Amino acid sequence: MENVSSGCYKKLMGDTRNNWVTMMFVTKKRYMCFRKQSHINTCVESFRELERFGFEFGDFGFAGNHVHFQANVPKKYSLEDAEIMLKSRSAKHIFEKHPGFRKRYPKGSFWSGYEHHESTGLKNLEESSTYLRDQQQHHRVSVVDDAQQKLDMFLPPSGDAA
Repeated sequence: MENVSSGCYKKLMGDTRNNWVTMMFVTKKRYMCFRKQSHINTCVESFRELERFGFEFGDFGFAGNHVHFQANVPKKYSLEDAEIMLKSRSAKHIFEKHPGFRKRYPKGSFWSGYEHHESTGLKNLEESSTYLRDQQQHHRVSVVDDAQQKLDMFLPPSGDAA
């Protein structure tokens, strides 16, 4: 009889406790809502707020009327629950920070019912990241950088007491 070890195989193969998924959400009626950097920033910020619930995020790729992103969904949430959390949080923040969206979406539904997700293992995570980073070139979308910046010309010079 041969000796059998009861050690954990996860230590040998690396940590396998992840649930990385590449997701895609499409805007309602496929309106081109992600052509401004401020809209993109609002969406990313609202997704990142879910990090306190255990979500992890990789790269994001915005292409005018949809977003691709990588998320490590905690095991306690199903993909359906994660989708609901992500869509509802981001829609709420977009309508709060950009009130003009209420004109386009008077019923308050920002995302369409369509979504796509696929499992992304650690082996093809970099391949998926490359695809996400190239979304604007792939779809030939240009983004206007309208994010508010501070202008130094209105600040008092350093050393002067106001």
